[in-house]
Amino acid sequence: MKKARVYLLGLIVFCSACAAPSLRYKTEINNMTAQGQFKEAADKIEAKRTKNYSRQDRALAYLDEAVLLHDAGESAKSDELFAQAQDRIEDLYTVSATKSTGRLLINDLTLPYSVAPFERALTFFYRAMNFLEQDNLSDAAVEARRAAAFLDNLRGSKRKGYNDDPFVQYFASLIFESVGQIDDARICRVNAMDGYHRMRSLLNIRPPDFPVPANYNELAEVIIFHYNGVLPLKKSATIQFAADKVRGMIFSSSESRRGGLDPELSNALRAGSLGAVTIAYPVLEAQPFVITSSFVQTGDGERYKLQKMADLAAAARADLEERKLGMWTRAAARAVVKQAAAAATRKAVNSATNDDNQIWGDLAGLFVNAVGSAVEKADTRQWFTLPAQIFMTRLFLPPGEQDIWLKFSDGMGNIVAEHKFAKVQLEAGGRIFLHYRTAK
Repeated sequence: MKKARVYLLGLIVFCSACAAPSLRYKTEINNMTAQGQFKEAADKIEAKRTKNYSRQDRALAYLDEAVLLHDAGESAKSDELFAQAQDRIEDLYTVSATKSTGRLLINDLTLPYSVAPFERALTFFYRAMNFLEQDNLSDAAVEARRAAAFLDNLRGSKRKGYNDDPFVQYFASLIFESVGQIDDARICRVNAMDGYHRMRSLLNIRPPDFPVPANYNELAEVIIFHYNGVLPLKKSATIQFAADKVRGMIFSSSESRRGGLDPELSNALRAGSLGAVTIAYPVLEAQPFVITSSFVQTGDGERYKLQKMADLAAAARADLEERKLGMWTRAAARAVVKQAAAAATRKAVNSATNDDNQIWGDLAGLFVNAVGSAVEKADTRQWFTLPAQIFMTRLFLPPGEQDIWLKFSDGMGNIVAEHKFAKVQLEAGGRIFLHYRTAK
């Protein structure tokens, strides 16, 4: 029995070439993010890239690292990774459907990660923000145009639920205004407001309302983004069905289980000893964070509350819900195929050994069943370094040099943290974009 466990553990390690970053790894990165160690977390992702991400999921590794570099103010390095990620995402659309055989026989991890529409829309937002940080408005406008084109196609598709991104539409409208493309700005603004109204039950966000003063040309506009929290993390859960002539049995396990055997090894051993059918599926586990709102305080003591513009946690939940039917269908199909393989092996061995007691055939069938369980893995891949929420405000302030304080509150209204944008240079008729990340 001990040798069987060692062998199965080796098999599971071998199959980990088609694995996703573990829940423990994601939690470690999130803990560093909560401490404001953005660059250190990005460095860790880069150092562990080949260990935690398969070669086919390199785009996901780039996205995870790029966001943290953006949060750290490393806009040029961040954009390099976003550009590489976007290129790889584009390449995915040319992958032949014939290459999905492994998905139906082994697990969903055999194919590259399918980037969710809300994630793809955010790549344009982050790249544009990186360009703005480098005072490159023209390239930011290129990303805004790419975002608008992508969302136009998404909105025109037959996709239900998340079929637009009102936040990215609103952001694109601001960029178009900044470069004088007023018609494009108007169209994106209309699409944004329509999206907020149409998708309100999904995103639980009210359409934003930012009053613009009549003398805005005499003032400087400051747009501040507050990226808050961390996404719910995908973890693996499995359910196993074992049946005999007397009773049926159901077992379940989870990636987050503490102590004892590794869940995958435990599942494989149970499948091998009882002939259990294994189905693995992803679930989202909410990650706690204290900060729930934010406001800006200027040098004259005025306060401006930031409005929630995007709920990425809700988008992640909606995306997983949309994928569930396909996941369960493929998992069920794989279970049938693997059970058929075990039965065929059992029959072939019995025939080859002429064993009247069918001992060797039963052992061979159980071994094949254990192998099938070992490679049955839930697809827990996700762009996990994204914030859970994005808040925004638009300020119109007198020109000159100012310190701008961004303050963060918990659910009781207590101020729990703050950040100072020091010596911000404001020009009449100008517009600047600022951002800050919290994950506490």
